[in-house]
Amino acid sequence: MIRLLDVVLSLLGLTIGAPLLLVLTMIGLFDTGSPIFRQVRVGRNQRPFTLIKFRTMNLDTASVATHLASSASITRFGHFLRKTKLDELPQLWNVLKGEMSLVGPRPGLFNQEELTAERAKRGVFAVRPGITGLAQVNEIDMSTPALLAEVDQQMIDSLCLRDYFKYILMTVLGKGAGDRIVK
Repeated sequence: MIRLLDVVLSLLGLTIGAPLLLVLTMIGLFDTGSPIFRQVRVGRNQRPFTLIKFRTMNLDTASVATHLASSASITRFGHFLRKTKLDELPQLWNVLKGEMSLVGPRPGLFNQEELTAERAKRGVFAVRPGITGLAQVNEIDMSTPALLAEVDQQMIDSLCLRDYFKYILMTVLGKGAGDRIVK
């Protein structure tokens, strides 16, 4: 049922949101010269997949977890995208392809070994990673790997249709600050 909702909602979001995606892409082109950001992440069953987002940081920013990146790397337009969470919209394509779900644990990087180990211990990789979830709406990010993995497991163990829609709605309404950035 969740997969069917993922497909329908992501297809709907990409179709209805196409004009907005185009405008954000054009603005991003002027902002950084390369509006789409691609990064290999840890997916379901620890398989790699390429996550796509709108670029919010300068092109020369190191490929590290967000909480390890400097806030000076974020562009002015990038601040807007992050605040409104519009930088996440291209991930609807990852959802449509079956690499992600709308709701699930946020996919980490392969170099986040502590997080990967904690999640593996708790069976978190048995599900598709998500755009949002319990940890995100409660402002728990990848800077606290053990806590994040624990909350991810709690969400997976108790996820129901009502929570699926609740986490999406909370995210759309601005709940959760996203990954913290080094000031």
